[in-house]
Amino acid sequence: MSATAVYELIGYLGSALIIASLSMKSILRLRLVGLVGATVFSIYGLLIGAIPIVITNAVILGIHAYYLRQLLGSKPVFTVLEVRQGSRYLERFLDHYAEDIAAFQPNFHYEPRPDRYRAFILRDMVPAGLFMCDIDGSETGQVQLDYVIPAYRDLKLGRFLYSSNSSIFADPRITHLESRTGTARHNAYLERMGFLPITGDDGRPAYRLRLADLPGQAGRRSVHD
Repeated sequence: MSATAVYELIGYLGSALIIASLSMKSILRLRLVGLVGATVFSIYGLLIGAIPIVITNAVILGIHAYYLRQLLGSKPVFTVLEVRQGSRYLERFLDHYAEDIAAFQPNFHYEPRPDRYRAFILRDMVPAGLFMCDIDGSETGQVQLDYVIPAYRDLKLGRFLYSSNSSIFADPRITHLESRTGTARHNAYLERMGFLPITGDDGRPAYRLRLADLPGQAGRRSVHD
C-alpha cells in the first residue's frame, strides 16, 4: 500500500470519528470521540502538509480537552426529589421520553398507584433520571422504572442511586430490589449496578439486588433479623 493511500485512510478515519461524535447523545462520549477524531485529523493534516487543517483541528482538540477536563474534574451534586402521584411534570416527562424509555425498558407502563415510590434524581438541579419502585409491604421492592436521560448516561447517577447516599432505600423493612429485564443494554446496566439475574416468582427472568451489598450499607440489617 502506498503512502498516499495510508494518508487517505487516516483522513477518512478522522472524518468518521468526528461525524460519529456529532451523532452521540452523551456529552462525555461526544467530547471523547471528538477529541480522538480531531487528533487523528490533525495528524492527517501534518502528513499531507495542509497547515489550515492542522490549525483548525488543533483548536477543536483544545476545545474538547477543555470541556473534558471540566466534565471529568467537577463533582456533580445529586439530589433525590420525590414526586406526588398525579404530578403534571411527571406526566410531561414520561410523555417526552416515552420512545427512549421504551427502547430500554419496553415492558414499562405508567400506572399512578398509591404504593408506588416516584422520584426524580437531580444532577446539579437538572432532572437527569426518574426512578419508580412499588413498595407493597414485602421485603422486596419492585423496580418499575430506572431511567436516565441521554445526556447523563455515564453511570454516575446510577452509582448514586444504588448507594447509601441517595437515602431512597433507608427503610430497613426493604432488604431486596427486583427489576424486570429490559433490553440487552439495560440488563448490562443492572448488572453493573450489582443486580444478579434470577427467575422471578412469575417464572419470568428478572434481576435482584440485595440492599446490604450497596456501597455504604455494610452492617445493614432487616427488622426481621
